[in-house]
Amino acid sequence: MKAVVLAAGEGTRLRPLTEDKPKGMVEVNDKPILTHCFDNLVELGAEEFIVVVGYLKEEIIDHYGDEYRGVPITYAHQREQKGLAHALLTVEEHIDDDFMLILGDNVFDANLEDVVRRQQEDRTDAAFLVEEVPWDEASRYGVCDTNKYGEITDVVEKPEDPPSNLVMTGFYTFTSAIFPACHLVQPSNRGEYEISEAIDLLIQSGRTIDAIGLDGWRVDVGYPEDRDEAERRLQEDEEKPVATAASND
Repeated sequence: MKAVVLAAGEGTRLRPLTEDKPKGMVEVNDKPILTHCFDNLVELGAEEFIVVVGYLKEEIIDHYGDEYRGVPITYAHQREQKGLAHALLTVEEHIDDDFMLILGDNVFDANLEDVVRRQQEDRTDAAFLVEEVPWDEASRYGVCDTNKYGEITDVVEKPEDPPSNLVMTGFYTFTSAIFPACHLVQPSNRGEYEISEAIDLLIQSGRTIDAIGLDGWRVDVGYPEDRDEAERRLQEDEEKPVATAASND
């Protein structure tokens, strides 16, 4: 399965960390955020990375070149940052099957493999990791409603009055059906082409989209304090004792 990595953003909220680099190159625990993303995707068996670049793209291209840990990298250029659905359309020509999508400003230690496994069951048109957040933080994200089967029934992007506190994280799987939906998306009140609207169009057309509950943690690195939080969590993970098999003696 190919993996699309969205890394075109300028990261204005992360300044001064992004004054001379794109936000995907901001270091967390001595590694760029993108390196953490790539490592996750390698473990998931990604056969190719398609990285959407934009702001200071040369920093990313020069650092990673044409492969990472043996996985080839293709770059797609988003000339204007007009939202995630707009970014996704820049890779349409490179995708002809199910694929993974990760936002290049998220750090995960979570059950991403459960999302991929659900997609591979061929009973769903999309799946993504969701988590419950404090109600006062939900308006930062795409907010979801689900039915009793765990299927997504509605998605609203950054609502002022969230209908729930269940939000999309930055990891998804899709079939290529997402691309026609992205073409139909109209600019939101924020002037962006939102991935949540494309997902909602899939739902309205009768497609099945599954929510997989987060097991573990993730940090959306939107502000400098988020970077510090992601670094703290990674260091805590490193300090955890490694489980050893019980002795037979």
